[in-house]
Order: sequence, then structure tokens, then C-alpha cells
Amino acid sequence: MRPLILTVMIVALSACNPSTPEPAAPEATTAPAPQAAAPAQAAAVEAAPAQAAAKPDKVIPEGPCGDQSALPADQRVANTARWTTASEQDNFGFDVYRGNSEDGPFTKLTKDPIVGAGTSDETHKYEFRDDTIDPCKAYWYYVEGISTKGTREKFTPTFRAPPKHRPVGSPPNADAAPPVKE
Repeated sequence: MRPLILTVMIVALSACNPSTPEPAAPEATTAPAPQAAAPAQAAAVEAAPAQAAAKPDKVIPEGPCGDQSALPADQRVANTARWTTASEQDNFGFDVYRGNSEDGPFTKLTKDPIVGAGTSDETHKYEFRDDTIDPCKAYWYYVEGISTKGTREKFTPTFRAPPKHRPVGSPPNADAAPPVKE
């Protein structure tokens, strides 16, 4: 059997806010290639809608902070990681991890792996919606690939999801500075 090879991958992180959907106006930036078996792999991290792609000059809206578990799932603010493969070889699936800082520690979010396409020359799109976030916090994510032999490899670079809200009464550009590592 051949090792897990995923040739082209795009990672996008978007905010889900059911009450105010925004059209996607992605801005692609090049990121380091993922640590994987194929030498010709490319990766891009795509900032998703303007709400999630907060820049220092973009004001993050005020909103509720903290645990959202009391809300119905369709009303929770979420981060959604999306990635695409151009082809796959011996791909069992993917697990998604989240941390409070770029250096971790990271926690596996997927109860069961997101099922991969096995071996395929076709493009496949995947996503994972994380609605267990505090909308006022930034988070870091990465996706781990799992081969059919059980080999696990970090599939994406670690990428940041900025806060979706800022606490009521806080300064408008509270997320302008890089996050403090916890």
C-alpha cells in the first residue's frame, strides 16, 4: 500500500452566525506546506468572511461571551474549518484539533474521524464546525490526516481563528494585537 498522499489542500476558517450570514469574500494567503509524505504538496490558508478575517482596522462587533451550550446548535457562533484535497491515497480520514495558543496544548475535537476518500484522484471537500467556542476568544486549529494503516500526520499548518465578538464595553480593536499565549 502507498502512504497517505494529499496533493493540494486549502484550509479555510469561517464564522457561522445564523442571524447575519455574510457573503464570502475570501482573501487567500500562502502558508507553509503541511508536514506530509508527498514532496509536491501545496497549502493555502484562506481567511473566510469578513467577520472571521478581522484585521486591526476592522471592528469586531460587541456580543455575548462565554459558554454557548444553553443555546440551540443552530444559534451558536462557530468556527468552521474547511479543507480540500485534489487527490488522496490510502486516506482513512481526519481529526481536528483546537488550542488556546499557537503552541497548544491542543485538544482533539472530533469524536470520530471525519471519513476520508480512501484512494481517489478526485477533489474532495471537508469541513468541521466547532460550536463549542467562547465567541470572545481567539483559537488555533490544525487538521491531522490518518492513513488506512493508522499513521497520523499533521495535515495543515496551525491556523488562527480570531474572536467573533468582543465583550460589551471593550475597546473596538481589542483583537488588533497578537493574542497572548496562555
